[in-house]
Amino acid sequence: MVAVVLGLATACGGSGGEGGTTAAGGEDGAPKVTITPANGAGKARPDEGVTVTSAGGTLGQVSVKLKGAEVPGKLSADKTQWHSTWTLQPGGSYQVSATATSPKGKATTATSAFKASRATAATVINNVVPSPNETVGTGMPVFIQFNKAVPAKARAAVEKSIEISSTKPTEGAWRWLAAGESFNGLPSLVFRPKHPWEPHQRVSVTVHYAGLKIGDNVFGAKDVTRKFKIGDSHTVQVNAKTDKLVVKKNGRTVRTWGVSLGAGGDVQSDGVDHLLTTSGVHLTMDHSRLERMRPPGKKKGDPGWYDEQVPFATRISNSGEYIHQNMDDPTCLGNRNCSHGCVRSPAGDAQWFYSWSYRGDLVTITGTKRQLQWTNGWGYWQLPFAKWAQGSALGKPVTTTALGA
Repeated sequence: MVAVVLGLATACGGSGGEGGTTAAGGEDGAPKVTITPANGAGKARPDEGVTVTSAGGTLGQVSVKLKGAEVPGKLSADKTQWHSTWTLQPGGSYQVSATATSPKGKATTATSAFKASRATAATVINNVVPSPNETVGTGMPVFIQFNKAVPAKARAAVEKSIEISSTKPTEGAWRWLAAGESFNGLPSLVFRPKHPWEPHQRVSVTVHYAGLKIGDNVFGAKDVTRKFKIGDSHTVQVNAKTDKLVVKKNGRTVRTWGVSLGAGGDVQSDGVDHLLTTSGVHLTMDHSRLERMRPPGKKKGDPGWYDEQVPFATRISNSGEYIHQNMDDPTCLGNRNCSHGCVRSPAGDAQWFYSWSYRGDLVTITGTKRQLQWTNGWGYWQLPFAKWAQGSALGKPVTTTALGA
């Protein structure tokens, strides 16, 4: 049995550069083991990961460590090649040890110690929605948001780097949104399930962004993980013809009340009547104990100007629509549409809904002449799923992996 252990002085094909290889064995019937990056490399490419190959034998134990922790990888079916699962941490110091054995029992052990390039991209992940451990509704999207647009050539790699798991495997798709399509102006990658999430489950999302090639010789800085929960199924139906709102929890009606929707009559230069409530599938987006409301496209002194502080406001779009406490003529509620576009509600009902609802609850409004645009707030359920999936760089849906107990 022959064992060859490589140190820095005996490395073959390696240097202090960007990568190279280190090889051991290959003589007297012992297998040849090759490690990439090479021992002593100081600027190894993070996007290429670690590769270990064996010629003349099969790999046994392969250990790659970063700060003492094992780096995950996969062994080929014929056990002649091992490759790290994800890209490398920029600036990380790695230690590699691998052993291969020939059919006649001769063994070779090779080692490599190297550092990955520190060159990180200016494009970073700076926001993930939902919040950590938040309980959300069954319509909730998952947002991975960036400080600037991810180059088109890097987007497929970003999607491939994502691990998304849920207690109950769920089909969905990612879609890239430009800053102008995003609810808060940040370029985003958004996951939407094909059908609403099943209630009462956990979801985990990890973006293995560290080491991805984002630009020319610059790489993603760090990984991001977010865990959250899907709560009860909350659905809301609002009918502009009957001025009635119905709330269901897990399929059972729990509360109804009379409402007043947008009166209409304010068509602006964009051709849109901004006093009409939008019909379509909305999502609850956030909650405001006291929301200042003013008309879009107007200034003080213009006809139709108002400036109000409205309590218990639950946002359902980016165009200023809320389910909120009524502050005007109470005789409108349940009888006629008098609002500026919001869903005015009795004080007790608005306060109850404000406290009861999650972000991501489905709110379906029918009966108006203005349609919700899919880029308005979180109006993503307005797009057919097949069209939504076309916004993926990979061009296909994905199914979440099962999340263990």
